[in-house]
Amino acid sequence: MLPLIQKDTRVSRSPIGGIREKFQNWLRLIFSDRNSKNLFLFLILNLSFAFVELFYGVWTNSLGLISDAFHMFFDCTGLVAGLAASLVSKWRANERFSYGYARAEVLAGFVNGLFLLFISFFIMKEAVERAIEPPEVKHERLLVVSILGFLVNLIGIYAFHHGHGHGHGGHGHSHGGHGHSHNHNSHGHSHDDMEAPTGAGSAIMRGVFLHVLADTLGSVGVIISAILMQTFGWMRADPICSMAIALLIAGSVFPLVMDSGGVLMQRTPESLERALPNLYTRVMGLAGVHSVQDPHFWTLCSDIHIGAIKLEVAREVDPRYITEQAARIFREVGVKHLTVQLDYSPL
Repeated sequence: MLPLIQKDTRVSRSPIGGIREKFQNWLRLIFSDRNSKNLFLFLILNLSFAFVELFYGVWTNSLGLISDAFHMFFDCTGLVAGLAASLVSKWRANERFSYGYARAEVLAGFVNGLFLLFISFFIMKEAVERAIEPPEVKHERLLVVSILGFLVNLIGIYAFHHGHGHGHGGHGHSHGGHGHSHNHNSHGHSHDDMEAPTGAGSAIMRGVFLHVLADTLGSVGVIISAILMQTFGWMRADPICSMAIALLIAGSVFPLVMDSGGVLMQRTPESLERALPNLYTRVMGLAGVHSVQDPHFWTLCSDIHIGAIKLEVAREVDPRYITEQAARIFREVGVKHLTVQLDYSPL
């Protein structure tokens, strides 16, 4: 008897259909959050006008406009990195990434900052050469485009300053911060439950706001140089404006590179450095605690701090009480996750 052959009724999806479905899911995720929606919409506006500025900069031979266009392009990379980080940071923790993906924000900021420092160096080098031998700039075509660029940046300042002040980019939750301890011979460990990283979105928005603010000041510089060239024929105004833009780029991103680099290097958070000695004293004030050893504190992302300490304690102490009180003390200064190891003193 021949085997019965059944027709496969399953609908196979084409690769294009799968890509379209993923793109629609990304759009839904982007527009579900106010901060990510503002990032996406301003990214489209900024990218479109960057091409306009670049075209007019080449047409008018204006380094100021070309450098401002490249600044806008790299602002777009910052917007893309911020948008990607705001989405990736919402992914849940898993076995491979036990802390989740919140540090995508820090990595994106560090890489983007390095690119911006490179382009500011390039603009400064070119501006110095043009200041020595200033070329002819068609300034009569420059003013209108530079004013339009200034208006585009004003839209960004309004959107991101408003979002920074009022939008929170999602909701976090906590499980009450309960601690638990396990005794293994002479050691005990406590893990304080960590809240969801709600600070990621606000840090991204602060970084984007600083970029757009620097770009706005750069547009102001282009407008001033265009007026000076048109009124007084001072051609060196264009490279001087470019130098100012380069300094603005470097000045806006250097703190971002230093901060994000410090986070990636597991630096002790600056906001905790002064408070830590007093916190150690308070912990040693707990009954039965003799000393605090091997303290380690670092930043996961934004305002999410993590720590680990070892406490030498008397054998008669209640380990649950010690670990919960230590977690409570450090939670007051923003340490959301604290690992406490108890070493019992010999008899």
